[in-house]
Amino acid sequence: MKQYFTIPITDIIRNRHSVRTYASEVLDKELIIKLKEYANKIKGPFASELRLELVDSLDFSEKTGNKIGTYGVIKGAKTYIAGVTDKKEYNMEQLGYCLEKLILYAASLGLGTCWMAGTFKRSQFAELVGLREDEFIPAVTPIGYHADKRAFVDSMMRRMAGSDNRKPWSELFFHDSFDTSLNSEAAGNYKVVLEMLRLAPSASNKQPWRVLKQGSEYHFYLKQAKGYGSALGFNIQKIDMGIAMCHFEMTAFEAELKGNWMVKTQSPLLGQEQNLEYIVSWIMK
Repeated sequence: MKQYFTIPITDIIRNRHSVRTYASEVLDKELIIKLKEYANKIKGPFASELRLELVDSLDFSEKTGNKIGTYGVIKGAKTYIAGVTDKKEYNMEQLGYCLEKLILYAASLGLGTCWMAGTFKRSQFAELVGLREDEFIPAVTPIGYHADKRAFVDSMMRRMAGSDNRKPWSELFFHDSFDTSLNSEAAGNYKVVLEMLRLAPSASNKQPWRVLKQGSEYHFYLKQAKGYGSALGFNIQKIDMGIAMCHFEMTAFEAELKGNWMVKTQSPLLGQEQNLEYIVSWIMK
């Protein structure tokens, strides 16, 4: 199997951050080929179908005379990746998982990205990717070389989101029940895996994932922020769950910790979830 990542995934996760200000250079053609090749290899854990499309903003400008609309949030980007999904169950989790894989690969190539779900003009991207009636574009990311200096709006949005802050283990990870926090010693070989999940990006840095360890299984739950993202028309925090799954699985596989994803027919702690929605379980092998 071809080795795509030449940098440990833990280093990539720790060092990656959202980039909203880009240098003027267009992406090297060899990098574009690598990105497309890797994008075509990504397979998600769910049945929902999606495609990850590279979009050239310069080509769009030449054809229409307009710039790709990002409401002033992104500066200088020449290329974008559009996450195009169907409308089936688990489509948001699937998109989060797959697009985050491509984003981490881009980071390993020295490229900047930034998750965007509510600050871009969907109609423009729909035209560029040839969107079908049964498809939807929940999220996109610019991709390119970091600018030497951040634009003011970039620094401001990073401060507003609290992007450098993460919840402690005691609020995110639990053991046997949601009454008992999971400490790093009890996590054993999965200590680093969970830490890389903890560092995952999420919309407004709300970190909606909650993980419950029971025996040889890790159950993933969504703690939905009431009313958050309702104006978008889809559950943006389910994208966050897919991102969390991506970080968890990629770190586990790099550490040679085998397992697979399974959606159980009912929540492992039915009736005890404290306003949590069960999503999926990781079954250790």
